[in-house]
Amino acid sequence: MAKTNFNSLIWVVLLCCSIWHGFAQPGGSDCIKANAKSCGECIQAGPNCGWCKAQKFLQEGEPTSARCDDLAALKSKGCSPDEIENPRGTKGVLKNKEVTNRSKDTTEKLKPEDITQIQPQQLVLKLRTGEPQTFSLKFKRAEDYPIDLYYLMDLSYSMKDDLENVKSLGTALKTEMEKITSDFRIGFGSFVEKTVMPYISTTPAKLRNPCTGDQNCTSPFSYKNVLNLTSEGKLFNELVGKQHISGNLDSPEGGFDAIMQVAVCGTQIGWRNVTRLLVFSTDAGFHFAGDGKLGGIVLPNDGRCHLENNMYTMSHYYDYPSIAHLVQKLSENNIQTIFAVTEEFQAVYKELKNLIPKSAVGTLSANSSNVIQLIIDAYNSLSSEVILENSKLPKGVTINYKSYCKNGVNGTGENGRKCANISIGDEVKFEISVTANECPKTGQNETIKIKPLGFTEEVEINLQFICECQCQNEGIPNSPDCHQGNGTFECGACRCNEGRIGKKCECSTDEVNSEDMDAYCRRENSTEICSNNGECVCGQCVCRKRGNTNEVYSGKYCECDNFNCDRSNGLICGGNGNCKCRVCECYPNFTGSACDCSLDTSSCMASNGQICNGRGTCECGTCNCTDAKFQGPTCEMCQTCLGVCAGHKDCVQCRAFKKGEKKDTCSQDCMHFNMTLVESRDKLPQPGQPDPLSHCKEKDVDDCWFYFTYSVNANNEAIVHVVETPECPTGPDIIPIVAGVVAGIVLIGLALLLIWKLLMIIHDRREFAKFEKEKMNAKWDTGENPIYKSAVTTVVNPKYEGK
Repeated sequence: MAKTNFNSLIWVVLLCCSIWHGFAQPGGSDCIKANAKSCGECIQAGPNCGWCKAQKFLQEGEPTSARCDDLAALKSKGCSPDEIENPRGTKGVLKNKEVTNRSKDTTEKLKPEDITQIQPQQLVLKLRTGEPQTFSLKFKRAEDYPIDLYYLMDLSYSMKDDLENVKSLGTALKTEMEKITSDFRIGFGSFVEKTVMPYISTTPAKLRNPCTGDQNCTSPFSYKNVLNLTSEGKLFNELVGKQHISGNLDSPEGGFDAIMQVAVCGTQIGWRNVTRLLVFSTDAGFHFAGDGKLGGIVLPNDGRCHLENNMYTMSHYYDYPSIAHLVQKLSENNIQTIFAVTEEFQAVYKELKNLIPKSAVGTLSANSSNVIQLIIDAYNSLSSEVILENSKLPKGVTINYKSYCKNGVNGTGENGRKCANISIGDEVKFEISVTANECPKTGQNETIKIKPLGFTEEVEINLQFICECQCQNEGIPNSPDCHQGNGTFECGACRCNEGRIGKKCECSTDEVNSEDMDAYCRRENSTEICSNNGECVCGQCVCRKRGNTNEVYSGKYCECDNFNCDRSNGLICGGNGNCKCRVCECYPNFTGSACDCSLDTSSCMASNGQICNGRGTCECGTCNCTDAKFQGPTCEMCQTCLGVCAGHKDCVQCRAFKKGEKKDTCSQDCMHFNMTLVESRDKLPQPGQPDPLSHCKEKDVDDCWFYFTYSVNANNEAIVHVVETPECPTGPDIIPIVAGVVAGIVLIGLALLLIWKLLMIIHDRREFAKFEKEKMNAKWDTGENPIYKSAVTTVVNPKYEGK
C-alpha cells in the first residue's frame, strides 16, 4: 500500500513539473504513438511534433520512430535545434485590392468589375496537419452598387388583376430604385405550368384559349422570357402591357421550372456581375421534384438552360427541380430571391425561405398594388445581411469563422459566417481559420473559394499541404549507409526499399523470424530475448515503448532504462541527476545513490563564517550539531545561553522604532534578519513551533519596555517578531493635579459650610423646642381684676321669644 501511494506521488510530481528527464507532455505522447518511420509521417502526426535528423541521436536499442517527439523533448534529449525538422505553415496574400470608397453623387462612374466590396481577393495558405492558418476578411457595402432585377410573374387566370398593376411597374420601380443606385436594370418573365396533362387541358380549344366564357387568354406555357434586363423602364411597361393571362387546371404552379431557367440562362436573361434580384410573384403554391410523375415525366431536372426563342422548351421532358437543386443554382449564380406572395400562402413560402439562403418573403396585396414597396423593403432586408459561404472543402480540411459586426456584436460557429443590420458604407470583418487534419493522398494543391451570398465577388484560396520535410529532398537513394544500398538515407535515418527492414535495412523480410537471429538478442548466460523489454528484429533488439513516452528502454539487449533509479522526494535521482541504465549520474556538488546528498556547504555556513558555528558537522548540506545545547540549521541557536536578546536589542530597536545606538547605521548593520511587526504580545509566536524560539523583553533609550521574539528557520533565515508599541511609564500630568487640588479645596470648603449650617439648624431647633417646653410648663393667674369693667353692655328685649 505504501508503495502504491509513493508511485501516485511520483506521477503527480511528474505531471506538474518541467524537469526534462521525467515529465510527460501531451504533444510528445501523440508524436511517439504515431510510430513514425520517416520525417514526413512525423510532421503529419501533430503540429508540435519534430524529427531529429542527427545521425547519432538514437541510443542503442531505440527504434527509428524515437526520432519523432515533442520539440521540447527532443531538445532535452540532446538534439540540437539546428538538427530538428519542424516546418511551419504560412499564409501569403497574392491580391489585396482595397475596398471601394465612393458616394452615389460622385461624378466618377465605375464599371461593376471595378467595384470592390471584399478584401483580400486571393491568398495562398501552406497548411501543416493540425496547425490552423488564420486570416482576416473585410467586407464593405459599396454605395451606388449596380442592381439587376428580374420580375418573374405567375400569369395564371387568378393573377388577372395583378397584371394590370404590373404593367406600369417599370418606370415606377426605376424611379424608386434610383434613390438607391444610379445603375438599375429591370427584366420581365412569366410562367404558368407544364404543357401536359393533368396540369393543363390538352384539348385543341383549351390549348388555344384555356379560359372559360368570353375571356381572351393566351395559350398555356411553362416559362417565357418576355424582356431581357434593360435600363429602359418604358420598354418594360410597353412589353408587359402586351401580356395576357393564361390558365391551368391545378392550383400549384410550375414556378420552379421558371426559377431554374432564370438562374441558369444568364446570357439570355442578360445578368451582369452585380447585385442580382429575382422577384417571384404568385398567388399559389408550387410543384417540385417528383410531381412530374403525374404527367409521366420521370427524368430529373438537369439544371441547364433550355430557352429557344425565349421559351422553355423542355418542360414536358424534365421533371420539376428539387428545392436543394434550386438552392445550388441560385447560390452558384449569386441570385437573391424575393417571394411576393398573397397572405394565403405566406406560411408556405416562409418555410421555403428558410431553405433558400439570402431570400425574403413579402405579402402581396390582392391586386399587387403594393409590389414596389414590397420590393424595396425586401431589398433593404437582403442587402443589410452578409452571409459567407465556401465551396466544397477537400477531404480532411475544416474551416471556422468568427465575425466582428457592427456595435460590437461578435459571432462564432455558424453565427460567425454572418453579420446583420449592415448599412451602405458599413465595414465588417471576419476572422477565418483553415485547418488540414490530414494530408491528401495525391499531395496536390487544392483551391477553395469564399464569397458572400448574393454577391459575385469572392476570395480565392490556394491550399498547399506540407506533407514532407525539407531534408527528404536531400535524401541519398541506394545509400551505402543503408546496408549496401538497400534504402534511401534521409533525415538521419534509412528509409528501406521494399522487402528490407532494420535500422540500416540490413535484413530481408524472409529473415525476420529466423531462430538463428534470436541468439544475437540474448545476453550471455541468459535465456531472455532482449531482457523481455523488446523484440529481436534482424538480430538486433528493438526496445519496447512504455505508456509514458519519457520512460525509455535502451541498451544492446534493452537491459537499461531511465526510470528505475533511486528516488528522493518523489523525484528520480532527487531531481539532481540523470538516470542512465538504472544508475544515477549526479550533477556537480551532488552525490549519493539518489543524488540527494549535496556537497555544497554554503547552507551550513553560520553568520560568524564558521561551518555549523564550529559546533557541528555539515552532512549533505545540513548541519548535525554535536553540542546538545546548540540547535538550528547552523547550530547557532542556544536557548540556555545568555545574550540572544541583548545581542539583537539595538538592531531590533533601530529597525522597529528608528532609535537607539544603531539608528544611524541601521541599514548597514541590522539587515541580517526578517522583521514582522505585531499588534500585541498575544500575537507573538508561542513556544511549540518547529524553529527554536527566544522571547525577549528589553528597555529602550526612553526607558520603555519592548517585546520581541528571535528564531532561525530551516533555511537559516533569522526571523524577528516585534510588538509595534513599547510599554512606557507615564509622567505626572500637572493640569489635572492642580485642578484636582483646587476642586478638592472648594469641595472641602463647601462641605465645611454645609456641616456648619447643619449644626446651626440643629442647635436652633433644640433651642426652640426648649422654649416651647418652658412655655407649656408656665402657670398664669386666671382671677379677674376688680377694677376691670367690660366695655360691652348686653340688653335683653323682654318681648323676644327666640323666634
